[in-house]
Formats: sequence, C-alpha cells, structure tokens
Amino acid sequence: MSWASWTTSGVYTGTGGVRTEEAGILSGDLTVHTTWFDGRASVAVQYSGSSDWFTLVGSPVPCPSEEESRTFHQSVVEAVRAGEGARVPPVGAEPA
Repeated sequence: MSWASWTTSGVYTGTGGVRTEEAGILSGDLTVHTTWFDGRASVAVQYSGSSDWFTLVGSPVPCPSEEESRTFHQSVVEAVRAGEGARVPPVGAEPA
C-alpha cells in the first residue's frame, strides 16, 4: 500500500476561518496537513507551532491517487486562505 503526506505551514486564514470537527472555527496562522493512504485523503489543521491537530470538516475524502492527493492538498490550502468557515473542498477542484 502506498501513502503520502503533505504539510504547509504559515497559512493565514481568510475572514471567517476554517471549520473543524473538534474545535469549531479556527482562524489565524495555521499549518495544514494532508495524509493520503489507501485511496483516501485526510486533512488536519493546527495553529502553527502548536501540538494539537484538528480534523477539517469533510475529512476524510476518497482520493484515487498520490498525484491527485498533492493537487487536493493545494486546494485545501487555498480554501483555508479563503476562510469563510472553509471545509474540505471536493477532490478534483482546481486550486485558486
């Protein structure tokens, strides 16, 4: 089985932040982490420099390939930057 992970730190949320399962809305300087394993992509965020991770609402999602998971991660980063209570975007959505 293959797996991959992608991490982008220093992502500032747009107005309205992002929506997480565990903590509700988070806003500010976040680190975004996507893990792809067994045809699924899971997304978590944390305040940059913190040790606590929070699941982004809508995660995990089906994601058929490692290559697509990389593009998906970038779409998540752009959704976080857009804010507005961002959730996991659909797989296959083009990064802004």
